[in-house]
Amino acid sequence: MENLKIAVQKSGRLNECSMRLLRECGLSLAGEDGQLVARASNFPLEVLYLRNADIPRYVEGGVVDLAIVGRNTVEEEGCRVETLLDLGLAACRLSIAVPREAGFDGPEWLRGKRIATSYPNTLGRFLRERGVEAEIQVISGSVEIAPGIGLADAVCDIVSSGSTLLKNGLRETLVLARSTAALVATPGLAEERRRLAGELVFRMKAVLAARDYKYILMNVPRERLEAVCALLPGMRSPTVMPLREEGWCSLHSVVEDRVFWESIGALKANGAEGILALPVEKMIR
Repeated sequence: MENLKIAVQKSGRLNECSMRLLRECGLSLAGEDGQLVARASNFPLEVLYLRNADIPRYVEGGVVDLAIVGRNTVEEEGCRVETLLDLGLAACRLSIAVPREAGFDGPEWLRGKRIATSYPNTLGRFLRERGVEAEIQVISGSVEIAPGIGLADAVCDIVSSGSTLLKNGLRETLVLARSTAALVATPGLAEERRRLAGELVFRMKAVLAARDYKYILMNVPRERLEAVCALLPGMRSPTVMPLREEGWCSLHSVVEDRVFWESIGALKANGAEGILALPVEKMIR
């Protein structure tokens, strides 16, 4: 059987997130920088580095079996794919931004304006739903510079932190859509390929679940043990082991990161000492 093929964005933030996730799933990927394909030495998988906008069509057409791609890109291209797992990676939003000095007061301000974007289909639907006629200027890359060089009056582009807009004298006004990356598949995958895809989904879930948790260890006075355990609801219940020193025990648990930080003051107030919080690499529920 041929290797399972998965497409990822060839550069940028989503590429970095995707490759880190695949490696955390235990995949050993071989391939020199600049190559278009990397092969895993310990799993029947090939990674293809493709242009972001092309990925949904490759998945729909069965050229690749899987892809890690932004939901916004799938919606923009209008391709038929099967979503296997919402990864929650590379969170962003598709927004309209205008020059800081512009008197923007709502969608109606866009009427008759020129809007530069790499997402003409999503923008077009947004404008039609609001009965606004505007000129859409399709640009691939560096959309944010369009108003500064006189090419457009506004832009519709992906925003993460918003720093790129600020650097180019723009301000975000309307959010058209919010998006994260997902693992998608060709509809109707063959049985063996679906089995391999299921193994990959299993690994990804284990990696993603672990990111919000910490493995914690601490020394606790035995008379305060019940109070401390009540502060730390773990996966089932904490592990408690006696220490050599009389009246003390060691408590181990896996808890949500936010719960740990919310409880740290109360833990210390109840006599907990030597508190360690360690990252969890994988979590199999």
